[in-house]
Amino acid sequence: MTPKTMTPDGLISVQAMTARIACRWMSTRQLEAMSDSIDHAARLSARSQWEYKAAAHAEIFSLLGEATGYPALARLADLATGWVHDVTLMVGPAADGMILNSRRRLLRFLRIRDADGAGCEMEHHLRGLHGMWRLAGPASQERPDLMIQAAAS
Repeated sequence: MTPKTMTPDGLISVQAMTARIACRWMSTRQLEAMSDSIDHAARLSARSQWEYKAAAHAEIFSLLGEATGYPALARLADLATGWVHDVTLMVGPAADGMILNSRRRLLRFLRIRDADGAGCEMEHHLRGLHGMWRLAGPASQERPDLMIQAAAS
């Protein structure tokens, strides 16, 4: 396997597609797991537990990838989990409300099986989060524009 790179734009597009596919195939159990994950993240303190909260916010991508039933999308969703965790840590607790609101909107779209709504919500959210990262300043610019390493299948 040779490493490939995926830009944030590519990862965002793939995650929007993942949300659309997951919306069509998610079981009731998977929807409840997603709801529990969002509730868990909401209960953590943004001030004193930001590192844990960032990880909890990112967990949703693994849940979506698993719900698609496609192993390749699940692997890409795991990449998104790491990327979102890193970006969330960099932008800090100021992003907490935006992230929670987006997760709740996504869950509503998933529950009513609105695949286009879920995909659009995911894309809008990740573009906003990436934009916040770019505005966060010099400390966040230590890494290049987050080239994501993906293993070729």
